[in-house]
Amino acid sequence: MYVKKIYVGDLIPIDLEINATCRRRNSERIRIFLQDLEAVASPEEEPRSSKASSSFPIAGHSHIESVEDTIMVEKPRRLTLENYSSSTVPQFFTSIAQLEVQAQTITYPPSLIQLIQNNLFHGLPNEDPYAHLATYIEICNTIRLAGVPVDSIRLSLFSYSLSGEAKRWLHSFKGNSLKSWDEVVEKLLKRILP
Repeated sequence: MYVKKIYVGDLIPIDLEINATCRRRNSERIRIFLQDLEAVASPEEEPRSSKASSSFPIAGHSHIESVEDTIMVEKPRRLTLENYSSSTVPQFFTSIAQLEVQAQTITYPPSLIQLIQNNLFHGLPNEDPYAHLATYIEICNTIRLAGVPVDSIRLSLFSYSLSGEAKRWLHSFKGNSLKSWDEVVEKLLKRILP
């Protein structure tokens, strides 16, 4: 039987004062940064003219102190667990805008939606987007609703005709950004056939 020894080395103790350690490390980083600035602006360089030394707004205010003030001002915003737990609800859940219609309610027969879903477009390379659109328009032309334009019917039912990658493509647009049927067809054909 072969036993392999693993050398762990020195164990690092758990830091129970994490805030104090964080502050200490930040102050060390600032101190090292300021030392680097002092090394760059060492007296070995050419002496500055009186105009350059008096360019600071406050007399006697050194370059290092102004850099330190800048570093202290640029603290990141403190995040709490509440920032990560609160979710924002999107205003629009669909990328296709609902057009204004004169009808008070629009109801589609379930058989129409089932007919559309029997002709799903997945966005695969072997699928023909023109054939899908032609079939989809044929299905949508079978229904007429008083006070509802044809484009509104096509737009509202179009998401039922997509699945898989094509559905993800449709949801990739900003909410209510697609406002006309021609725009949807143009974007679909550019996506499938660039």
